[in-house]
Amino acid sequence: MSGLAEIELEALQPGSSIMPGKVNPVIPEAATMVAAQVIGHDASITLAGQSGNFELNVMLPLVASNLLQSIELLTNIAYALADKAIATFKVNEANIVASLSRNPILVTALNPVIGYLKAAEIAKRAYQEQRPVLEVALEMTDLSESELMSLLDPIKLTSNRLSP
Repeated sequence: MSGLAEIELEALQPGSSIMPGKVNPVIPEAATMVAAQVIGHDASITLAGQSGNFELNVMLPLVASNLLQSIELLTNIAYALADKAIATFKVNEANIVASLSRNPILVTALNPVIGYLKAAEIAKRAYQEQRPVLEVALEMTDLSESELMSLLDPIKLTSNRLSP
């Protein structure tokens, strides 16, 4: 129920040939290309490793070359990701909160209080109507808003400090 518009990347290469105003995610795309190249190097190294006979492998230069290239590529893209993508992105907190509030998984926390069947009804209705779980639970249970906010608090639900 999420995964869209949660972060905003820095506009390193703005524009698109067909979508004006679009910001291309060039650093993450470069990381994907590096991953593809390293996977290719790994396959080549694997094949080269199988070519040894009697403690002699004529493909050791290929192994060394591909391994060193992979290390260099991964090092460079790690710095690029850290400096040009991760350090500069902005979190769209309002979108995250809105998506999270509509996520049916939150209803799981209500199971011990209202029962599985009622919680399932709330989850289905919230999902179908694209409404926050809290809002639907307020309408479908006798629990107060403060009780529901406490039970459905994502921070509380994901910490180790949950009380039974």
